[in-house]
Amino acid sequence: MKKDFLLEIQVEELPYKFIPSAIEQLKNSFEKLFKDNALDYDKITVYGTPRRLAVIVSSLAVSQDNIQKDLRGPILTIAKDANGDFSPAALGFAKKNGVDVPALYEKDNYIWAKVEIKGNSAIEILKNNVESIILKLQGSHFMRWKNFDEKFSRPIENIVALLDGEVVDLTVIDKKATNKTQGHRFSLNREITIDKPKNYVELMRKSNVIVDQEERKNIIIESATKCALKENLKINFDDMLDLLEEVTYITEWPIPVMCEFDKKYLEIPAIVTTTVMSCHQRYFPLWNLDSSLSNKFITMANYVGDEFSNIKAGNQRVITARLEDGIFFYNEDTKTKLIDKFDKLKGMTFQKGLGTLFDKTQRMLKLSDKICELLNIQQKDDVLRCAKLAKCDLSTSLVFEFTELQGFIGENYALKDGEKSNIAKGICEHYFPLGANSDLPSSIEGQIVSIADKVDTICALFVSSQGDKKKKRPTGSNDPLGARRAAIGILRTIIEKNLKIDLEEIIRYSLDLLSDEFSIALEDQIMDELKEFFIQRLNVMYEKDYSSKIISALEKTNPLSDLVGFIKRAEILVKYQNDENFNKIKENANRVSRILKDVIRVDIDSSLFVLDEEKALYEAVKKHSTSSEDLDEYIKSLESLICPTSDFFEKVLVMDKDEKIKNNRLALLNLLKNKYTVICDFEKL
Repeated sequence: MKKDFLLEIQVEELPYKFIPSAIEQLKNSFEKLFKDNALDYDKITVYGTPRRLAVIVSSLAVSQDNIQKDLRGPILTIAKDANGDFSPAALGFAKKNGVDVPALYEKDNYIWAKVEIKGNSAIEILKNNVESIILKLQGSHFMRWKNFDEKFSRPIENIVALLDGEVVDLTVIDKKATNKTQGHRFSLNREITIDKPKNYVELMRKSNVIVDQEERKNIIIESATKCALKENLKINFDDMLDLLEEVTYITEWPIPVMCEFDKKYLEIPAIVTTTVMSCHQRYFPLWNLDSSLSNKFITMANYVGDEFSNIKAGNQRVITARLEDGIFFYNEDTKTKLIDKFDKLKGMTFQKGLGTLFDKTQRMLKLSDKICELLNIQQKDDVLRCAKLAKCDLSTSLVFEFTELQGFIGENYALKDGEKSNIAKGICEHYFPLGANSDLPSSIEGQIVSIADKVDTICALFVSSQGDKKKKRPTGSNDPLGARRAAIGILRTIIEKNLKIDLEEIIRYSLDLLSDEFSIALEDQIMDELKEFFIQRLNVMYEKDYSSKIISALEKTNPLSDLVGFIKRAEILVKYQNDENFNKIKENANRVSRILKDVIRVDIDSSLFVLDEEKALYEAVKKHSTSSEDLDEYIKSLESLICPTSDFFEKVLVMDKDEKIKNNRLALLNLLKNKYTVICDFEKL
């Protein structure tokens, strides 16, 4: 028999960022619970709103299956007396397990019994585990309330737990489960009795709560789009996915409300207005059909009713005040040019012990110059101008008030000052990518300055944390200065923009700049730590594309020195992993590596070769070239070494009694090994 299960946790307003995480955690926890307890089910669906988290399990088995088990009892010498009768020990074993004495049997010199273990009911399993699952949810800024020791994101107000129509008798902290819950706070049908889990979604809808987050998101998109079209306006949801998700998780009954502001605020850059609306007020900006910004916007009200005048007036009053600040700061900032703000960076600390943003900019200039040199860029004036102006907008009033505008407002001010468009674009793009999968800098100025800025930040973090690594360096829960995100940005920019530069050389140069400028003695291992940090990011970036064996096999090929080549090698290894000849190459490479462990290498003396097979291998290795840049071609060329290598291992004893002959053969194998390591460390495959 199977039944549906419903759990609803009703709470005070949840932080919107916690809700999607809680949805995923609840799904995983219930999947594990049912798997561990061998309870069959059809589907687990988890819903989340600002005031409730709900789990619906379809077709959950009402109990575990009964199982038969063979239990081993005492050894025969103890289980039977001298007459062959069962001893008290055997009788006690039978009684303990509810087995008739005649049913006991002998096997492997022991007494055994077949027993049937009755499965626990789903209700018992849920009673014993639901509270634990809820209180084990992880998130930031958890809190305690009243006099309870337990913590949760927000105080729990009510618990619903139903198995079909039966209330599951469980308690979470002080809330005993019932079949009653509350709908939207403005609903006329606020008090709700849930008769069955399958009716939960529709019953909540009648009380003005859309519990399905995907349905709410679609309602927001469709209703806001329809509202905008009535005014011949459009809304760009693709550019506001974060805002869309936030609004989805702060509403239970989203209703679009059209608002507007004075057209005079359209005189300031659109990025200022849209940032104020979307980042600070959770409004959706609206655009004219010609793609110019409109003076109208939509706010999604979590409201039940048809009177919106107060909502509209309140939001218009708030946006006017914020935009008034914006236009004031913009006018103040533009009284002087962006370059005139360069010296103000001297008064802005970059990081304790590592100077100011002015100092950082000077290092960015040198790093940008170095990268231009590595890329063989002769005309680098625009790159260096971009590097010099990149941080100037951090000293402006507008960025101080609205930090999300850094880079964007720098581009606007640069264009207003008459700077070249590519330089202005680079100022904005040097912060890119803003997220792990977001857009990369498109201009060469933005790409170079972005790498310079991020390398300096990461190296400065590692240098400043010498002796205090646990506190200041990235950990599982801590990412100071966004170092992990910056590293991924560097790697993506180099790889995806096909920049043939040596990242190791840039990192070393950055460390030298920091060491010289601040007279800091660098720890011997700091370069190795930085290399490991970047390689870990590579593993994270490509763990879904390439197996851990492939990534590990490429680590010894100095991937940071040639990141574009690293990806090509990874693709080649995937391409050839099932190729017969390639597997022969791998087999020979691994055999060579096993023999060469902890061996002192010497120069080859061809006069010491005794057998034809070692002479043939030596000639084949000498003829083979490692100069090919085409990896496909290079792997094909390694096929010429398969036969002489196989013949060598079949006929030649490497560890000859004559020390000179042995070492000469080892030197030959070392030369052969170097041919294989061009591709990867085959031992890791």
